[in-house]
Amino acid sequence: MSDPHLRLAVDIGGTFVDAMELNTRTNEVRFRKASTTPARPWEGVLNAIEALGTDLSQVELFIHGTTLGLNAVLERRGEPTGIITNDGFRDIFLIGRGNVPAEHMYDFQYQRPESLVQRRYTAGVTGRLDYKGRVVEELDPASVRAAARTLVEEQGVKSIAICFLHSFLDPTHERAAAALIREAYPEVSLSVSTDIVREYREYERTSTTVLEAYIRPIFERYVDHLEAGLAERGFAGRFLIMRSGGGSMTSTVAKTSPTHTVLSGPAGGIVGAAYLAETLGRDNLLTFDIGGTSLDACVIERGDPVAAYEAQLEHFPLLIPAYDIRTIGAGGGSIAWLDRGLLKVGPQSAGADPGPVCYGRGGTRPTVTDAAVALGYVDPDRFLGGEMGLQAEAARRALDEQIAQPLGLTPVAAAAGIFDVLLAKTVGAVRQITVERGHDPRVFSLLAFGGAGPLLAPLLAREMGIREVVVPYAPSGFSAWGMLSADIVNDFSRTVLANLDDIDLDDLAGRFAEAEQEAVASLGNQGVPAEEAILERQLELRYLGQEHSMIVSVGRVLDPAAIRASFEELHRARYGHAMENQLQILNLRVRGIGRTTRPELASLPAGDGDPKRALLAHRDAYDFGTREVVPFAVYDRATLAPGDTFTGPALIDEGTSTTVVPSGQRVEVDQHGYLLVTLVGEAS
Repeated sequence: MSDPHLRLAVDIGGTFVDAMELNTRTNEVRFRKASTTPARPWEGVLNAIEALGTDLSQVELFIHGTTLGLNAVLERRGEPTGIITNDGFRDIFLIGRGNVPAEHMYDFQYQRPESLVQRRYTAGVTGRLDYKGRVVEELDPASVRAAARTLVEEQGVKSIAICFLHSFLDPTHERAAAALIREAYPEVSLSVSTDIVREYREYERTSTTVLEAYIRPIFERYVDHLEAGLAERGFAGRFLIMRSGGGSMTSTVAKTSPTHTVLSGPAGGIVGAAYLAETLGRDNLLTFDIGGTSLDACVIERGDPVAAYEAQLEHFPLLIPAYDIRTIGAGGGSIAWLDRGLLKVGPQSAGADPGPVCYGRGGTRPTVTDAAVALGYVDPDRFLGGEMGLQAEAARRALDEQIAQPLGLTPVAAAAGIFDVLLAKTVGAVRQITVERGHDPRVFSLLAFGGAGPLLAPLLAREMGIREVVVPYAPSGFSAWGMLSADIVNDFSRTVLANLDDIDLDDLAGRFAEAEQEAVASLGNQGVPAEEAILERQLELRYLGQEHSMIVSVGRVLDPAAIRASFEELHRARYGHAMENQLQILNLRVRGIGRTTRPELASLPAGDGDPKRALLAHRDAYDFGTREVVPFAVYDRATLAPGDTFTGPALIDEGTSTTVVPSGQRVEVDQHGYLLVTLVGEAS
């Protein structure tokens, strides 16, 4: 048997599972989709692989992105979880912060969603550290055993989060408590805060630990089922899972750190976008990913995605590295509905089951996909390459009865209104991560992917003055493709809380060295030799007295003047000014990286510039350029060649997605077969 030469990436979305195979010998890529199976999610993954027809015995690397942990929290499907903390601080997680979400600022009846942990599932134990990490009161083993006995035997919890005050300075008490509980109750899942994050802020660290404890048992079961299913089908290669902040980790590590996977699906697309930014020579990119249930947007500035070190899962904070993604509940499956005569889209989604009305699976409420069918953008007979016929008439009837007639509109006008509402929500989300943060969207290119991304991206570009839309090959599977270029990554941090001018540089270097040692050990456990480990150092800084901070990279030599200069340059770029105030170091961060071989972006033979060979037909569809139904030229994406150019109105169909080009916009096919959509007269 030949050596394994295939790589396989699988991304689970709210509606479909995307599977992409890369042949490392020929650089050939194959792509297929299967329906998501919410009740048994691993079956959807295996179904997608079977649909692709991949010989798993020839797969050297399987990389996976999943939002299983995210969905478990949103749907409250986690295990009964308890908290063990210090006496007198049982309510840290329940009290949280006093902030109110912006959308409820003037809602005087606002109530926070129900907590993941009820108060009877929390317990305090004897033992305390002070704010400098010094022992004020020794940990009492008897109180730990009593707390665990109460939670496990009386309350029936299956998972426990351990989080003590100031333990980020000294994890000894937490580790001792964990050892006592493991000895007494080995069947109970334990999550220890200092094994997850070594940073200050007790509520945020407790929240992170509780979320991990809540999702860890079901995530472990999911990965175990998937590993078993893959092994039964002949897979013996490496199994990696995407991280929310980019990069990947082995499935073994992921089972012990599931919170790092909650945004792993969208992260795959951003990893791929960063690779394209470098390869295509477009340093400033906006990612625009619309799937079945959500729309995700992220800024890539100077070739690097904007990152954050605190994410939000529902209203719970997570101290994990994650891309700064703006997500709204608007996707192909988002339901259109009327609220006191006003048309709204999402956040409710028809999901995979029953799905949009046009799927014919029992869905009764019109969605964005149904609107796209009614506007003529989606060919019912070619959807998913002809494998899944759509019921166009049922979609139009649902739109007419539930939206058009109550508003006094035609079904086409109602469908166009759904796109208008979706576009308005999208503009707001993109403005939040561009204009409101000092970025001019007109200097960016818009990378459109996800099943519905190319449907809306040209409209968004025209609305916001974005100079160019880039549509990659197989955009609905782009997140899976991006995973193929993900490195193995792990992040480590330490809280410092000292002024830059006063810090002992030798002490700071020692803390960096300690974190780097952990990073090298983690990479080594995932098959990356120490000599191949790449270590990146960062400091999280702010002006003394400020609330918000920024991350700057630092070299091996710690030079306060150079660190301040880097911070001020970033501050000027983001806020337009710098100040003379002292700088405070909040946290130091180390990212350990093990490089993987990226898929090559192949150049294709140039065509003759005439796209007529790819012209399939003309079809009536709604043109947002003229706000009327007109004939659209329909092109087969697979037949277009580099150098082909044409103007809208046009539809570029590739089975799993359709790019909609209104009048007044122009398409050029680049050397890689990617579509470049610009305004007429402004081609790049």
